[in-house]
Amino acid sequence: VECAGTPPCPITQPVIPMSIRNLDALFAPASVAVFGASERPGRVGTTVWRNLHAQFTGRLYPVNPRHATLDGVPAYASVQALPEAPDLAVICTPAATVVSLIEQLGQRGTRAAIVVTAGLDKPTRQAMLNAARVHTLRILGPNCIGLLVPRLGLNASFAHIGAQPGELAFVSQSGALVTALLDWAAARSIGFSHFVSLGEHADVDFGDLLDY
Repeated sequence: VECAGTPPCPITQPVIPMSIRNLDALFAPASVAVFGASERPGRVGTTVWRNLHAQFTGRLYPVNPRHATLDGVPAYASVQALPEAPDLAVICTPAATVVSLIEQLGQRGTRAAIVVTAGLDKPTRQAMLNAARVHTLRILGPNCIGLLVPRLGLNASFAHIGAQPGELAFVSQSGALVTALLDWAAARSIGFSHFVSLGEHADVDFGDLLDY
C-alpha cells in the first residue's frame, strides 16, 4: 500500500482484496466442524465426516445432538458447545437450519463455511448471505459437493473418492463433472492442488478462486 501523504505512512498492513478475504480459512483450516455428521449409511453428513476423519490432521469436531461420539471423536450438540470457533464449518443439515447456523458461526468467530445443503429458496439464500456478510464469513455453495486440498489431507466433500496431490487446480459449478473428473483422474494418477465444487456459488465464485 502506497502512502499519498507525507512519510511516515500510517498504513503498515496490506489491504486484503474482498474477493479473497478469509479464503485461507476455507482452503487451509486448522480446525473443521461438520454439522450433521452422522454414522447412518447413505447420509451426506456421514460421507463428509468419514472423508475428513480419514485424513485430516487438524482439529475435527462432529456436531450432532444425537451422538456423544463419532468414530471415537467427541461429538457436540451445537455451535455454542464447541470448544473453539472452527476455522471452517461444513453444513450438511436441512435447509431450514442453515441461516441460524451461519448467524451463530459468524458470532462465534468462524470465517468460512461450506454449505453442502441443497434446497435453499431465494429468500433463505439471501438471508444466509446477509447473516454471513456481517461477519465477513465466506460461503462455498450452497448445493455443492465441497472441496479437496489433497496436500493437506483435507477432503471436505461428499465425493465418493479422494484426489491425489498435484499442481493442477480444478474448479467447477457442476457436481456431476466434479465426480466424473475425480474418477477420470484417479484412473490416470493425475493429482490436484485444489479440487472445488462451487454449487450455486452464492458467495465464493470463479473470480474469487482465480484471485486466490
